[in-house]
Amino acid sequence: MSTFDPKSILPSLPEDPGVYRYFDEAGTIIYIGKAKNLKNRVSSYFTNTKGKDNKTRRLVSQIRKLEFTIVHSEFDALLLENTLIKQFQPKYNILLRDDKTYPFICLTRERFPRLVTERRINHAMGTFFGPYANPKLMNALLEMLHQLYPLRTCALNLKESQIEAGKYKVCLEYHIGNCKGPCEGLEQEARYMEYIDQVSQILKGNYQKAKTFFIGQMQDASTRLAFEQAQEWKEKWQLLENFQAKSTVVNPSIHDVDVFSMVSDESLAYINFMKVINGTILQSQTWEVKKKLEEDEAELLTMLIWEKRDQFQSKAKEIITNIPMSIEFEGAKNTLPSQGDKRKLLDMSLKNVLYFRKEKADRKAAEESGGDRKMRVMIKLKNDLRLNDLPKHIECFDNSNLQGTNPVSAMVCFKNSLPSKKDYRTFTPKTVEGPDDFATMYEVITRRYTRLLEEEAELPDLIIVDGGKGQLSSACDALKAIGLYGQIPIIGIAKRLEEIYFPEDSLPLYIDKKSESLKLIQQLRDEAHRFGITAHRNKRSKNFIVSQLETMDGIGKLTAAKLLKAFGTVAQLKEASEEDLAKVLGKMKALQFKKKLENL
Repeated sequence: MSTFDPKSILPSLPEDPGVYRYFDEAGTIIYIGKAKNLKNRVSSYFTNTKGKDNKTRRLVSQIRKLEFTIVHSEFDALLLENTLIKQFQPKYNILLRDDKTYPFICLTRERFPRLVTERRINHAMGTFFGPYANPKLMNALLEMLHQLYPLRTCALNLKESQIEAGKYKVCLEYHIGNCKGPCEGLEQEARYMEYIDQVSQILKGNYQKAKTFFIGQMQDASTRLAFEQAQEWKEKWQLLENFQAKSTVVNPSIHDVDVFSMVSDESLAYINFMKVINGTILQSQTWEVKKKLEEDEAELLTMLIWEKRDQFQSKAKEIITNIPMSIEFEGAKNTLPSQGDKRKLLDMSLKNVLYFRKEKADRKAAEESGGDRKMRVMIKLKNDLRLNDLPKHIECFDNSNLQGTNPVSAMVCFKNSLPSKKDYRTFTPKTVEGPDDFATMYEVITRRYTRLLEEEAELPDLIIVDGGKGQLSSACDALKAIGLYGQIPIIGIAKRLEEIYFPEDSLPLYIDKKSESLKLIQQLRDEAHRFGITAHRNKRSKNFIVSQLETMDGIGKLTAAKLLKAFGTVAQLKEASEEDLAKVLGKMKALQFKKKLENL
């Protein structure tokens, strides 16, 4: 077409659905868009230009040519737009396909099929499942399948003629029980293919057929009094049951849905995708998209949904979203749930998006801090513990006692990842008798934060309790009693395996042993323990000296405590002059006490 002149061209544009393409002065496509009504959509770029953002105004200023293609429906326009953007990659369009190649699990098409991982689909090779955006999940699934079924891992050509000719020998996998030796004809092909059928169902998210098979084998072995075999089948059933339980997030009656959620700001959009079958998440991915123009959220989400469903080969007939799609896909309905299990799925998806966005923002803040280690550690701890705010102020509690005597609780305070020793505190339990860690923790937490509230002092960003679920529960009860529960994040750390416990969650968190955030938690815990032990020893020493002084005639507990406060130790008391002692005891008592000290 000739040079673009909006006034002469816009009136003649069709009012049909289609795809339009903008070219610059060099004849390069700079933007591709879709429209339900080509005339209205294209005209919108050239009317009310003052209300457009800077990037859109810049695009309009560079347009020198327009081309368009009429299609039957808005859905067809979406498909064509998607194809053209991938082909021409205009500078003002969001690039749909990321540069990552995710792995697939391939069930090979050969005699005695194998499970292998591939990054490129080749249907001649076998049946492909995936792609898996999380390789760890894929590897865990592969490991479980090899534990459940004796599948071969070798790449031998197991033609019947090759096996009958005795060309192969069993390997170590056979001798350790991981393979039944099909290479020597020791495995029945029909039985092996029964395993493969179950593997295929599990990869599709259908676990029931495999579980029914294991239960049947277990009962059959039990009937034959083959109890060891029955136990082996039971363990396989339990393995599959546990794997499914860990990945089941909602009611299994939710058969096959795609869940998408999106939040965005001026320049970026953040999207999460979850593939759910029978209540189990089979796929999950969160990513960000850099906006090129002032894109409509519904249109942007719709385009990204089409892209991911194509990439993950999804045929789900229901798409759950937090924003209504701009177009209804053929054969799939769009749902925006407000309650129930589907809403739980959407909330989970949104939680992933928001966490991803915060993690990105924190990472950017860390980079802008110039590599400041203190900031980096706090950001890492915030992410690992899923905190809303940076833990700049952390307080950690520990109880110390020796066979129930002289109990002391210690609280240490770290600010900006460093000890703030002026804020350290010790507590002597007043309401607890004997070595009761739970009751002591309740009292100490109550006293500490009641006082901070009364003084209107700064509250910590994180509380750490040295101990497992019991101590943490007591601390939570204390916070509930004073109305602070839920306002301050609190965790417990158990020493044995460095397990991190959260309130109302029976499953602990295990942070990477090399992680800087775990090292900071350990440093707080160890410092609280050291400070508590020191306070405990000082208290024992003080009580011992007081008891020594009380054995002297005329010296009671109150007087002994005054002397100890003034002089510190028995040795310093012996070195003190009568004048110094007289300041505490008076002249007459000081002279008598000095003589008695010489015999102590």
